[in-house]
Amino acid sequence: MRRYSLIALPLAFLLAIAAGLWQLSRNPEFQLFGTLITRVETSAPVIALTFDDGPTPAYTDAVLETLSAFDVRATFYVTGRETDAHMPQARAIVAAGHALGNHSYTHRRLVLVSPATVRDELSRTDAAIRAAGYTGRIDFRPPYGKRLLVLPWVLHQQNRTTVTWDIAPETGQYQTAQEIAQYVLDAARPGSIVLMHLMYDDRETSRQALPLIITGLRERGFDFVTVPELTRHAQP
Repeated sequence: MRRYSLIALPLAFLLAIAAGLWQLSRNPEFQLFGTLITRVETSAPVIALTFDDGPTPAYTDAVLETLSAFDVRATFYVTGRETDAHMPQARAIVAAGHALGNHSYTHRRLVLVSPATVRDELSRTDAAIRAAGYTGRIDFRPPYGKRLLVLPWVLHQQNRTTVTWDIAPETGQYQTAQEIAQYVLDAARPGSIVLMHLMYDDRETSRQALPLIITGLRERGFDFVTVPELTRHAQP
């Protein structure tokens, strides 16, 4: 019995540490190194719409048409692999005046990886974004929002800002476009960053919610800005 306790207690301790680190890696509001933006503290009625993944030939043009119809600028956190594969769509995003951000090259979880792997994922995606014609600041959004030690450390070494979000309506709890939109409208506050995914076949409900979100937020007096523009509204 004593031998079992000597084994079980350290194992339980290690499992508790592992569980804690896993939860820490998922926390959108905490990061061990570098600059993290979840939202911006400001009194200005501004909000940033952000879209992860892509670009894709099937849906990029439709999303751009919706944004153009409402005269809204947004931030697209693209993967390098999809940007290289679909450069005309990436260039269309830039030409429409939107911001691009780095969402890694392969969209793998960058938690238990080496610094060299992180740097490769960042640099290859940066190169694709520049090839699309984007000349602005390139922030980073971690795939699945996950980061722990190596990724934040490399980002800090590169003086690169990590951008997460404070509003994520696509949790599965909200099934209709109206429910998704209402969640965003209820949660929105000055300086918020909204996370959405619009680039794939299974995101039709989110695409339907987008004009409802824009219209509703406009009625509440919000203006739409890119993430780089949003940070300029931060109060000292």
